[in-house]
Amino acid sequence: MPIDAPTLLVAADRGFSFGDLYALGLVFIGVALLAAVIALSQQHDRAFSSAVVYLVLGAAISVGLSAFGIDLLSPVDDAEIIERAAEFAVIVALFACGIKLDRQLTAAGWASTIRLIALVMPLTIAGVAAFANLAMGLSLGAAIVLGAVLAPTDPVLATEVQVGPPGEEDEPEPRFALTSEAGLNDGMAFPFVFLGLYVADAGGAWAWEWLAADVAYAIVVGLALGAGGGWLLGAATAELRRREWLLAEYDGWLAIAAVLAIYGVTEAIGAYGFLAAFAGGLAFRRRERHHEYHGRVHGGAETVGKVSELAVILLIGSTLTMNGLLDPGIAGWILVPVLLLVIRPAAVMLGFAGSRVVLRERAFLGWFGVRGIGSFYYAAVAIASGYLAVGDAETIYWTVIICAGVSIVAHGITATPLSRRLDARRA
Repeated sequence: MPIDAPTLLVAADRGFSFGDLYALGLVFIGVALLAAVIALSQQHDRAFSSAVVYLVLGAAISVGLSAFGIDLLSPVDDAEIIERAAEFAVIVALFACGIKLDRQLTAAGWASTIRLIALVMPLTIAGVAAFANLAMGLSLGAAIVLGAVLAPTDPVLATEVQVGPPGEEDEPEPRFALTSEAGLNDGMAFPFVFLGLYVADAGGAWAWEWLAADVAYAIVVGLALGAGGGWLLGAATAELRRREWLLAEYDGWLAIAAVLAIYGVTEAIGAYGFLAAFAGGLAFRRRERHHEYHGRVHGGAETVGKVSELAVILLIGSTLTMNGLLDPGIAGWILVPVLLLVIRPAAVMLGFAGSRVVLRERAFLGWFGVRGIGSFYYAAVAIASGYLAVGDAETIYWTVIICAGVSIVAHGITATPLSRRLDARRA
Protein backbone atom coordinates (compact mmCIF):
# COMPACT_ATOMS: atom_id res chain seq x y z
CA MET A 1 0.00 0.00 0.00
CA PRO A 2 1.48 3.39 -0.93
CA ILE A 3 2.28 5.64 2.00
CA ASP A 4 1.01 9.18 1.93
CA ALA A 5 3.98 11.57 1.59
CA PRO A 6 2.82 13.92 4.36
CA THR A 7 2.88 11.06 6.91
CA LEU A 8 6.66 10.85 6.48
CA LEU A 9 7.11 14.48 7.44
CA VAL A 10 7.46 14.03 11.18
CA ALA A 11 9.80 16.91 12.01
CA ALA A 12 9.38 19.03 8.90
CA ASP A 13 6.37 21.01 7.73
CA ARG A 14 4.60 21.40 4.40
CA GLY A 15 6.43 23.76 2.07
CA PHE A 16 8.89 26.37 3.35
CA SER A 17 8.45 27.13 7.06
CA PHE A 18 10.63 29.42 9.13
CA GLY A 19 11.03 30.64 12.70
CA ASP A 20 10.31 27.41 14.60
CA LEU A 21 10.86 28.38 18.26
CA TYR A 22 12.19 24.97 19.27
CA ALA A 23 14.82 25.02 16.53
CA LEU A 24 15.79 28.60 17.42
CA GLY A 25 16.04 27.54 21.05
CA LEU A 26 18.50 24.77 20.12
CA VAL A 27 20.59 27.30 18.21
CA PHE A 28 20.71 29.60 21.23
CA ILE A 29 21.61 26.75 23.59
CA GLY A 30 24.46 25.77 21.28
CA VAL A 31 25.73 29.34 21.12
CA ALA A 32 25.39 29.72 24.90
CA LEU A 33 27.38 26.54 25.57
CA LEU A 34 30.10 27.61 23.13
CA ALA A 35 30.31 31.02 24.82
CA ALA A 36 30.42 29.31 28.22
CA VAL A 37 33.31 27.04 27.20
CA ILE A 38 35.24 30.01 25.80
CA ALA A 39 34.55 32.04 28.94
CA LEU A 40 35.76 29.22 31.21
CA SER A 41 38.87 28.79 29.09
CA GLN A 42 39.75 32.48 29.20
CA GLN A 43 38.71 33.54 32.69
CA HIS A 44 42.19 33.21 34.19
CA ASP A 45 43.71 35.43 31.49
CA ARG A 46 41.00 38.05 31.11
CA ALA A 47 39.50 40.71 33.38
CA PHE A 48 36.16 38.95 33.76
CA SER A 49 34.72 35.75 35.16
CA SER A 50 32.63 33.28 33.21
CA ALA A 51 29.59 34.29 35.27
CA VAL A 52 29.65 37.77 33.68
CA VAL A 53 29.21 36.15 30.26
CA TYR A 54 26.42 33.93 31.56
CA LEU A 55 24.56 36.91 32.99
CA VAL A 56 24.72 38.75 29.65
CA LEU A 57 23.45 35.65 27.86
CA GLY A 58 20.61 35.32 30.37
CA ALA A 59 19.58 38.92 29.78
CA ALA A 60 19.65 38.24 26.02
CA ILE A 61 17.34 35.26 26.58
CA SER A 62 14.92 37.52 28.43
CA VAL A 63 14.87 40.00 25.54
CA GLY A 64 14.40 37.19 23.02
CA LEU A 65 11.56 35.55 24.94
CA SER A 66 9.80 38.89 25.32
CA ALA A 67 10.19 39.57 21.58
CA PHE A 68 8.51 36.25 20.77
CA GLY A 69 5.73 36.91 23.28
CA ILE A 70 6.71 34.04 25.56
CA ASP A 71 5.91 34.48 29.26
CA LEU A 72 8.93 34.80 31.54
CA LEU A 73 9.29 32.94 34.83
CA SER A 74 7.51 34.62 37.72
CA PRO A 75 9.64 35.07 40.86
CA VAL A 76 6.55 34.33 43.00
CA ASP A 77 4.59 31.74 41.01
CA ASP A 78 7.67 29.87 39.77
CA ALA A 79 9.78 30.19 42.92
CA GLU A 80 10.13 26.42 43.29
CA ILE A 81 11.77 26.07 39.86
CA ILE A 82 14.40 28.66 40.79
CA GLU A 83 14.82 27.05 44.22
CA ARG A 84 15.52 23.55 42.87
CA ALA A 85 17.89 24.71 40.14
CA ALA A 86 19.91 26.83 42.57
CA GLU A 87 19.83 24.10 45.22
CA PHE A 88 21.65 21.55 43.04
CA ALA A 89 24.32 24.03 41.95
CA VAL A 90 24.99 25.08 45.55
CA ILE A 91 25.27 21.61 47.11
CA VAL A 92 27.76 20.46 44.47
CA ALA A 93 29.83 23.62 45.02
CA LEU A 94 29.73 23.14 48.81
CA PHE A 95 31.05 19.59 48.55
CA ALA A 96 33.79 20.85 46.22
CA CYS A 97 34.68 23.55 48.77
CA GLY A 98 35.03 20.96 51.51
CA ILE A 99 37.11 18.50 49.54
CA LYS A 100 39.81 21.02 48.59
CA LEU A 101 40.51 22.29 52.13
CA ASP A 102 43.58 20.64 53.68
CA ARG A 103 43.98 22.65 56.88
CA GLN A 104 43.69 20.78 60.15
CA LEU A 105 40.39 21.22 62.01
CA THR A 106 41.62 23.34 64.93
CA ALA A 107 40.23 26.54 66.44
CA ALA A 108 43.49 28.35 65.71
CA GLY A 109 43.64 27.18 62.10
CA TRP A 110 40.02 28.15 61.46
CA ALA A 111 40.06 31.39 63.49
CA SER A 112 39.31 33.56 60.44
CA THR A 113 36.39 31.33 59.48
CA ILE A 114 34.96 31.53 63.00
CA ARG A 115 35.13 35.33 62.90
CA LEU A 116 33.46 35.44 59.47
CA ILE A 117 30.61 33.16 60.56
CA ALA A 118 30.10 34.24 64.18
CA LEU A 119 30.69 37.99 63.81
CA VAL A 120 30.76 39.21 60.20
CA MET A 121 27.68 37.32 59.05
CA PRO A 122 25.32 38.46 61.86
CA LEU A 123 26.60 42.03 61.50
CA THR A 124 25.87 41.90 57.76
CA ILE A 125 22.37 40.55 58.36
CA ALA A 126 21.66 43.28 60.91
CA GLY A 127 22.98 46.01 58.62
CA VAL A 128 20.97 44.91 55.58
CA ALA A 129 17.83 44.32 57.67
CA ALA A 130 18.04 47.79 59.22
CA PHE A 131 18.47 49.42 55.80
CA ALA A 132 15.64 47.37 54.27
CA ASN A 133 13.24 48.20 57.09
CA LEU A 134 14.06 51.89 57.46
CA ALA A 135 14.95 52.93 53.90
CA MET A 136 13.11 50.43 51.68
CA GLY A 137 9.94 50.14 53.75
CA LEU A 138 9.94 46.35 54.08
CA SER A 139 8.21 44.82 57.08
CA LEU A 140 10.54 43.72 59.88
CA GLY A 141 10.16 40.04 59.02
CA ALA A 142 10.81 40.64 55.31
CA ALA A 143 13.79 42.87 56.16
CA ILE A 144 15.35 40.09 58.28
CA VAL A 145 14.76 37.65 55.43
CA LEU A 146 16.47 39.98 52.97
CA GLY A 147 19.43 40.38 55.34
CA ALA A 148 19.73 36.59 55.70
CA VAL A 149 19.38 36.08 51.95
CA LEU A 150 22.15 38.57 51.09
CA ALA A 151 24.54 37.70 53.93
CA PRO A 152 26.02 34.40 52.62
CA THR A 153 28.92 34.54 50.21
CA ASP A 154 28.57 32.32 47.18
CA PRO A 155 30.53 29.04 46.83
CA VAL A 156 29.77 28.78 43.10
CA LEU A 157 30.80 32.20 41.82
CA ALA A 158 33.76 32.84 44.13
CA THR A 159 36.10 30.10 42.87
CA GLU A 160 38.54 32.66 41.43
CA VAL A 161 39.38 33.94 44.94
CA GLN A 162 39.32 30.58 46.73
CA VAL A 163 42.05 28.02 47.37
CA GLY A 164 43.21 25.69 44.61
CA PRO A 165 42.30 22.03 44.07
CA PRO A 166 43.22 19.25 46.54
CA GLY A 167 46.91 18.58 47.03
CA GLU A 168 48.26 22.09 46.50
CA GLU A 169 48.84 22.43 50.27
CA ASP A 170 49.35 26.21 49.92
CA GLU A 171 46.34 27.90 51.52
CA PRO A 172 46.88 31.67 51.90
CA GLU A 173 44.79 33.01 54.77
CA PRO A 174 42.44 35.25 52.71
CA ARG A 175 41.74 32.50 50.17
CA PHE A 176 41.22 29.88 52.88
CA ALA A 177 38.93 32.22 54.82
CA LEU A 178 36.77 32.98 51.77
CA THR A 179 36.57 29.29 50.81
CA SER A 180 35.63 28.03 54.26
CA GLU A 181 33.24 30.96 54.78
CA ALA A 182 31.42 30.17 51.53
CA GLY A 183 31.23 26.52 52.58
CA LEU A 184 29.71 27.21 55.99
CA ASN A 185 27.64 30.37 55.73
CA ASP A 186 25.21 29.02 53.16
CA GLY A 187 23.94 26.58 55.76
CA MET A 188 24.29 29.03 58.65
CA ALA A 189 21.98 31.52 56.91
CA PHE A 190 19.02 29.17 57.25
CA PRO A 191 18.18 29.97 60.91
CA PHE A 192 18.06 33.68 60.10
CA VAL A 193 15.81 33.10 57.08
CA PHE A 194 13.44 31.15 59.31
CA LEU A 195 13.69 33.84 61.99
CA GLY A 196 12.48 36.40 59.45
CA LEU A 197 9.63 34.10 58.39
CA TYR A 198 8.58 33.59 62.02
CA VAL A 199 8.51 37.36 62.54
CA ALA A 200 6.61 37.87 59.26
CA ASP A 201 4.04 35.24 60.24
CA ALA A 202 3.70 36.77 63.73
CA GLY A 203 1.87 33.73 64.99
CA GLY A 204 2.17 32.63 68.62
CA ALA A 205 5.21 31.90 70.76
CA TRP A 206 7.90 30.68 68.37
CA ALA A 207 11.21 31.56 70.03
CA TRP A 208 11.77 28.20 71.71
CA GLU A 209 10.73 26.27 68.61
CA TRP A 210 13.11 28.35 66.49
CA LEU A 211 16.03 27.89 68.90
CA ALA A 212 15.45 24.17 69.37
CA ALA A 213 14.55 23.09 65.85
CA ASP A 214 16.05 25.65 63.47
CA VAL A 215 19.23 26.46 65.39
CA ALA A 216 20.33 23.64 67.70
CA TYR A 217 18.92 20.53 66.04
CA ALA A 218 19.29 21.41 62.36
CA ILE A 219 22.87 22.75 62.66
CA VAL A 220 24.29 20.01 64.90
CA VAL A 221 22.61 17.14 63.06
CA GLY A 222 23.50 18.58 59.66
CA LEU A 223 27.20 18.82 60.52
CA ALA A 224 27.24 15.41 62.19
CA LEU A 225 25.49 13.60 59.35
CA GLY A 226 27.68 15.31 56.77
CA ALA A 227 30.88 14.37 58.57
CA GLY A 228 29.77 10.81 59.19
CA GLY A 229 28.42 10.36 55.69
CA GLY A 230 31.55 11.75 54.05
CA TRP A 231 33.80 9.50 56.12
CA LEU A 232 31.71 6.37 55.38
CA LEU A 233 31.56 7.15 51.67
CA GLY A 234 35.31 7.65 51.66
CA ALA A 235 35.78 4.24 53.32
CA ALA A 236 33.34 2.61 50.88
CA THR A 237 35.18 4.17 47.95
CA ALA A 238 38.51 2.79 49.19
CA GLU A 239 37.01 -0.69 49.48
CA LEU A 240 35.42 -0.53 46.03
CA ARG A 241 38.73 0.59 44.59
CA ARG A 242 40.56 -2.25 46.36
CA ARG A 243 38.15 -4.77 44.82
CA GLU A 244 38.53 -3.05 41.45
CA TRP A 245 34.79 -2.38 41.27
CA LEU A 246 35.41 1.32 40.73
CA LEU A 247 37.49 2.49 37.78
CA ALA A 248 39.57 5.65 37.93
CA GLU A 249 37.88 7.21 34.90
CA TYR A 250 34.62 7.46 36.87
CA ASP A 251 36.13 9.22 39.89
CA GLY A 252 34.61 12.53 38.77
CA TRP A 253 31.12 11.15 39.37
CA LEU A 254 31.86 10.21 42.99
CA ALA A 255 31.31 13.78 44.13
CA ILE A 256 27.81 13.90 42.65
CA ALA A 257 26.83 10.52 44.10
CA ALA A 258 28.27 11.41 47.51
CA VAL A 259 26.72 14.86 47.85
CA LEU A 260 23.27 13.77 46.64
CA ALA A 261 23.22 10.90 49.16
CA ILE A 262 24.45 13.03 52.06
CA TYR A 263 22.19 15.96 51.24
CA GLY A 264 19.11 13.79 50.70
CA VAL A 265 19.45 11.90 53.99
CA THR A 266 20.05 15.11 55.94
CA GLU A 267 17.12 16.97 54.43
CA ALA A 268 14.85 13.93 54.93
CA ILE A 269 15.20 14.26 58.71
CA GLY A 270 14.81 18.03 58.80
CA ALA A 271 18.45 19.14 59.23
CA TYR A 272 20.47 21.52 57.07
CA GLY A 273 21.68 19.73 53.96
CA PHE A 274 23.95 22.61 52.94
CA LEU A 275 26.02 22.18 56.10
CA ALA A 276 26.04 18.42 55.55
CA ALA A 277 27.29 18.84 51.97
CA PHE A 278 30.25 20.95 53.09
CA ALA A 279 31.05 18.75 56.11
CA GLY A 280 30.78 15.70 53.84
CA GLY A 281 33.43 17.12 51.52
CA LEU A 282 35.73 17.83 54.47
CA ALA A 283 35.33 14.33 55.90
CA PHE A 284 35.62 12.62 52.50
CA ARG A 285 38.92 14.45 51.97
CA ARG A 286 40.30 13.42 55.36
CA ARG A 287 39.50 9.71 54.94
CA GLU A 288 42.44 9.33 52.52
CA ARG A 289 43.87 12.81 52.54
CA HIS A 290 46.87 12.24 50.26
CA HIS A 291 45.23 9.93 47.70
CA GLU A 292 45.49 11.20 44.13
CA TYR A 293 41.87 10.38 43.28
CA HIS A 294 40.70 13.37 45.36
CA GLY A 295 41.88 15.63 42.55
CA ARG A 296 39.72 13.74 40.06
CA VAL A 297 36.71 13.74 42.41
CA HIS A 298 37.10 17.48 42.95
CA GLY A 299 37.51 18.01 39.19
CA GLY A 300 34.20 16.25 38.57
CA ALA A 301 32.46 18.41 41.16
CA GLU A 302 33.98 21.58 39.68
CA THR A 303 32.85 20.66 36.16
CA VAL A 304 29.30 19.87 37.23
CA GLY A 305 29.28 23.02 39.36
CA LYS A 306 30.30 25.18 36.40
CA VAL A 307 27.62 23.67 34.16
CA SER A 308 25.03 24.13 36.91
CA GLU A 309 26.23 27.71 37.37
CA LEU A 310 25.65 28.34 33.66
CA ALA A 311 22.14 26.88 33.80
CA VAL A 312 21.09 28.78 36.93
CA ILE A 313 22.44 32.17 35.84
CA LEU A 314 20.86 31.76 32.40
CA LEU A 315 17.59 30.83 34.10
CA ILE A 316 17.70 33.77 36.50
CA GLY A 317 18.91 36.18 33.83
CA SER A 318 16.00 35.15 31.64
CA THR A 319 13.55 36.47 34.27
CA LEU A 320 14.82 40.05 33.93
CA THR A 321 12.26 42.72 33.11
CA MET A 322 12.47 46.49 33.29
CA ASN A 323 9.45 46.65 35.61
CA GLY A 324 11.09 44.12 37.91
CA LEU A 325 14.35 46.04 38.08
CA LEU A 326 12.40 49.16 39.04
CA ASP A 327 10.44 47.33 41.77
CA PRO A 328 12.92 47.91 44.67
CA GLY A 329 12.93 51.66 43.94
CA ILE A 330 15.84 54.01 44.46
CA ALA A 331 16.46 52.70 47.97
CA GLY A 332 16.80 49.14 46.68
CA TRP A 333 19.42 50.21 44.17
CA ILE A 334 21.25 52.23 46.83
CA LEU A 335 21.46 49.06 48.93
CA VAL A 336 23.92 47.61 46.39
CA PRO A 337 26.80 50.03 47.06
CA VAL A 338 25.84 50.21 50.73
CA LEU A 339 26.14 46.41 51.04
CA LEU A 340 29.28 45.96 48.92
CA LEU A 341 31.18 49.08 49.96
CA VAL A 342 29.97 49.79 53.49
CA ILE A 343 28.18 46.97 55.33
CA ARG A 344 30.38 44.01 54.31
CA PRO A 345 33.75 45.83 54.62
CA ALA A 346 32.73 47.45 57.93
CA ALA A 347 31.54 44.08 59.29
CA VAL A 348 34.88 42.49 58.31
CA MET A 349 36.89 45.30 59.92
CA LEU A 350 34.88 44.99 63.14
CA GLY A 351 34.93 41.20 63.09
CA PHE A 352 38.70 41.05 62.63
CA ALA A 353 39.59 43.71 65.19
CA GLY A 354 42.49 42.43 67.24
CA SER A 355 43.28 39.57 64.85
CA ARG A 356 46.59 38.83 63.14
CA VAL A 357 45.09 39.34 59.69
CA VAL A 358 46.81 42.39 58.18
CA LEU A 359 44.90 45.37 56.83
CA ARG A 360 45.24 44.59 53.11
CA GLU A 361 43.97 41.05 53.70
CA ARG A 362 41.02 42.40 55.66
CA ALA A 363 40.27 44.72 52.74
CA PHE A 364 40.43 41.72 50.39
CA LEU A 365 37.98 39.78 52.60
CA GLY A 366 35.71 42.80 52.87
CA TRP A 367 35.51 43.36 49.13
CA PHE A 368 35.06 39.76 48.00
CA GLY A 369 31.79 39.03 49.71
CA VAL A 370 30.44 37.61 46.45
CA ARG A 371 26.65 37.34 46.24
CA GLY A 372 25.03 34.95 43.80
CA ILE A 373 23.26 31.63 43.41
CA GLY A 374 22.94 30.82 47.12
CA SER A 375 21.04 34.07 47.64
CA PHE A 376 18.54 33.10 44.94
CA TYR A 377 17.98 29.76 46.65
CA TYR A 378 17.16 31.39 49.96
CA ALA A 379 14.98 34.01 48.31
CA ALA A 380 13.03 31.29 46.52
CA VAL A 381 12.60 29.30 49.76
CA ALA A 382 11.28 32.36 51.58
CA ILE A 383 8.92 33.30 48.74
CA ALA A 384 7.59 29.74 48.32
CA SER A 385 6.83 29.55 52.07
CA GLY A 386 3.87 31.87 51.59
CA TYR A 387 4.54 33.81 54.80
CA LEU A 388 5.65 36.98 53.05
CA ALA A 389 3.29 39.53 51.55
CA VAL A 390 3.37 39.43 47.74
CA GLY A 391 4.79 42.95 47.54
CA ASP A 392 7.57 42.15 50.02
CA ALA A 393 8.35 38.88 48.23
CA GLU A 394 8.72 40.58 44.85
CA THR A 395 10.86 43.35 46.33
CA ILE A 396 13.15 40.77 47.94
CA TYR A 397 13.57 38.84 44.69
CA TRP A 398 14.35 41.86 42.54
CA THR A 399 16.68 43.33 45.16
CA VAL A 400 18.60 40.05 45.15
CA ILE A 401 18.69 40.13 41.33
CA ILE A 402 20.19 43.63 41.42
CA CYS A 403 22.71 42.90 44.21
CA ALA A 404 23.82 39.58 42.72
CA GLY A 405 24.01 41.01 39.21
CA VAL A 406 26.20 43.91 40.28
CA SER A 407 28.29 41.54 42.42
CA ILE A 408 28.82 39.15 39.51
CA VAL A 409 30.05 41.97 37.30
CA ALA A 410 32.08 43.94 39.87
CA HIS A 411 33.69 40.96 41.59
CA GLY A 412 34.08 39.07 38.32
CA ILE A 413 36.08 41.92 36.78
CA THR A 414 38.27 42.48 39.85
CA ALA A 415 38.84 38.88 40.98
CA THR A 416 41.80 38.02 38.77
CA PRO A 417 43.83 41.26 39.04
CA LEU A 418 43.29 41.72 42.79
CA SER A 419 44.04 38.05 43.51
CA ARG A 420 47.28 38.27 41.54
CA ARG A 421 48.27 41.45 43.35
CA LEU A 422 47.57 39.88 46.75
CA ASP A 423 49.55 36.76 45.87
CA ALA A 424 52.44 38.85 44.54
CA ARG A 425 52.64 40.90 47.75
CA ARG A 426 52.48 37.73 49.81
CA ALA A 427 55.29 36.16 47.75
